[in-house]
Amino acid sequence: MDLRAILMGLAFALMWSSAFTSARIIVADASPLFSLALRFLISGLIGVAIARAMGQSWRLTRRQWHATILFGVCQNALYLGLNFIAMQTVQASLAAIIASTMPLLVALASRLVLGERLKPLGALGLFAGFLGVALIMGSRIGAGVDLYGVALCGIGVLALTFATMAVRGATSGGNFMMVVGLQMLVGSALLFVAAPLTETIRVEPTWPLAMAFAYTTLVPGLTATYIWVLLLDRIGPTRAATFHFLNPVFGVAVAAVLLGESLGLLDALGVLIVTAGILAVQMSRRPPRPGR
Repeated sequence: MDLRAILMGLAFALMWSSAFTSARIIVADASPLFSLALRFLISGLIGVAIARAMGQSWRLTRRQWHATILFGVCQNALYLGLNFIAMQTVQASLAAIIASTMPLLVALASRLVLGERLKPLGALGLFAGFLGVALIMGSRIGAGVDLYGVALCGIGVLALTFATMAVRGATSGGNFMMVVGLQMLVGSALLFVAAPLTETIRVEPTWPLAMAFAYTTLVPGLTATYIWVLLLDRIGPTRAATFHFLNPVFGVAVAAVLLGESLGLLDALGVLIVTAGILAVQMSRRPPRPGR
């Protein structure tokens, strides 16, 4: 993994993790699915407009269309939709921690479906990352959480795992920004149907809602997704997914600063273990030196 990929991964992880805090702010003043559908509509239209300005084509390959639709359904409609619902009762930091289990699921899927193998150091790193996440989760559950909300986050991360594997086909053939914009429009269409069927539409205009909505639309929604698609193309889903282990690091920190969510000793210890796991996984992915 080269330096550019590492910087892309760090930027993605910070932006992606901050979305849990901004989502928590949004659902305090607006219904979750409707607000998410509107966000995807705006982000998708902006993304497609930027793609056209960059000279990118509507003509995606069949494999790109297939993966783009799956990505829109699984990541945007299912993963983020379920997380937005859960965020009404679950802390932003806990949602970020649950999301960080995705690399382990991706590694398992890559092994079973694609036949990929992890070196012992990489397997140890993934185990350490999962152990750190479990340590943090244990302390939060022991303190009392909404288990229904936790279950929604868990189902969501399974959908995100599937989306990460599926989007692999959308990264060949260019048109990255077009893929980003179109998959957001797919998610928006589904959520606009689901919202009136599952919730009472409400919007209470406030400055925190306006700022959080604008930030979520442009930064985690558009910019982070574009970086993620580029990162998948550059290093593949298994290596790219390791950056989700940074979600506890950034997610807990951002939630603590902006929302005042507590950071206990077990949280800090879990974050250190997770960080060590990331380092081990990335070291195991280094190509061998010439002559070895």
